[in-house]
Amino acid sequence: MTDTTTAVETDAAADARAADAALKARHRTMWGLGDYPDVAARLIAELGPVLVAATGIRPGDRVLDVAAGTGNVAVPAALAGADVIASDLTPELFPAGRAAAERQGVTLQWQEGDAEALPYPDDAFDVVTSCVGVMFAPHHQQAADELVRVCRPGGRIGLISWTPEGFVGDLFKTMKPFAPPPPPGAQPPPLWGDEAHVRALLGDRVTDVETERRTVTIAAFDTPDGFRSYWKETYGPTIVAYRNNAEDAARTAELDREIAAVAERHARDGQGLVMDWEYLLLTARVV
Repeated sequence: MTDTTTAVETDAAADARAADAALKARHRTMWGLGDYPDVAARLIAELGPVLVAATGIRPGDRVLDVAAGTGNVAVPAALAGADVIASDLTPELFPAGRAAAERQGVTLQWQEGDAEALPYPDDAFDVVTSCVGVMFAPHHQQAADELVRVCRPGGRIGLISWTPEGFVGDLFKTMKPFAPPPPPGAQPPPLWGDEAHVRALLGDRVTDVETERRTVTIAAFDTPDGFRSYWKETYGPTIVAYRNNAEDAARTAELDREIAAVAERHARDGQGLVMDWEYLLLTARVV
C-alpha cells in the first residue's frame, strides 16, 4: 500500500511539474509576441526611475529586477551605480534591454528566471524590484515568497503594479471573456495593485510598508481605434485574445469595439485620447 501510494504521489507531482512547465512556456510565448519592447519604451519608460527613486537604490547595492522585461527598472538602477541582475521568464525581451543599456553606457546581467522559482540563493540582494512584471506570474503567493526569500534582512522590496480599478485592470477585465480560460489556481494580475492583497502576500515578513496610488499619463494615441490597432498588434495578452477568436468574425468585431471602449472610458474629458493609467507603488523592508 505504501509503495502504491508513493507511486501515485510521485506521478501526481510529475504531472504538476509538467503542467507548470507548460503554463510557463505559454507565458513565455505570449510575452514574446508583438512588440512589448515598444510598449515599454513608448508608454511606460518613466516608471523605472520612479521605482529606483522609491527604493533608494544607490551605488554598490545588489539589485534583482524580477520579470524585468526590457529593463525599465534594471537599466536606471545600473545608472544609479548598483550591481544589477535583470531576470525574466522571456529572454527574447533581453536584446532590446541590452541595446538600451549600451546606449546609456551601463552594464548589467540579463538572466532567464521564473518569478515563482528564482534561481538565486536566500538573502542574495539588497533590493528586489518589479515594475508591472511579477504581477503577471500566475501564482501570487509563490511569487511573493520568492521576492522575500532572495532579499536580505533589512533589504528593500519595491513594486509597481497596475490597479484593478485603473486602465489596465479594466482592459484585462474586458478581455477576459475573449481570452483562453486561466489554468486552475491562477489569479488575476491586477490584484497586485490592491494594497490589501499585496500586504497579505508579504505578511509579517516585511515592515515599513508604504503605498501610494499614482498615474502615468499616456498621450501616444489620437483615437480609440488607433489605440486598439496598436494594442492588438503589439501587446502579447491582447494578441492571444484575438487569436483565440480568429475564426469568429463577430466575436473579433466585438473585441474590437470593447477594447476601443476601454480607451474611451479612461480618456480625459475634452483632451482627446489622453489617458491616466493608475498604478500602485509599494515599498517595504524585509524583516
